[in-house]
Amino acid sequence: MKRFLLIMMSIVTVFSFVACRASDSNQSGGKGSGKLDGSLEEIMDKIYETADVDDNFKEYVKSGLQKEEVTTERAEYFLGKADIEFDSALASEPMIQPGAYSMVLVRVKEGADVEKIKTEIKENVNPMKWICVGVKEENIIVDSIGDVVFLVMSDEQAKPLHDAFLALEK
Repeated sequence: MKRFLLIMMSIVTVFSFVACRASDSNQSGGKGSGKLDGSLEEIMDKIYETADVDDNFKEYVKSGLQKEEVTTERAEYFLGKADIEFDSALASEPMIQPGAYSMVLVRVKEGADVEKIKTEIKENVNPMKWICVGVKEENIIVDSIGDVVFLVMSDEQAKPLHDAFLALEK
């Protein structure tokens, strides 16, 4: 009888483990792979299109912001550190600096430690990189979905832009 109970408990344990593993793999994100589809420019456009921001900022996005490819030579300016491992990165900043604002998307290299990269960006990005203006520390958000790291620095728009980024995973 003991042997029978031991075998039954073993079978139940194995099935429980298998069922939990299947459940965990289904929760990895909306796309299953945990990655965002599309180019960084397409992802950025979706963020701007869906963010719950005021009408003034929407107009500002259309006429006052420029997108710039982040090169290894300009990585320190946009990300705070020159040796971040990334495949590509795209920044969106004002053409003329009326205030402090920056949004950057970074697609990291395959196999790179995304959490380490997020920490390096958060610790090194300069919230006072603009002349005479800056962003409060609490309004610097660094997050990721799959291999895309999101950085926004804005005293007014950080939260709605971050929310729009997170909504892309669903």
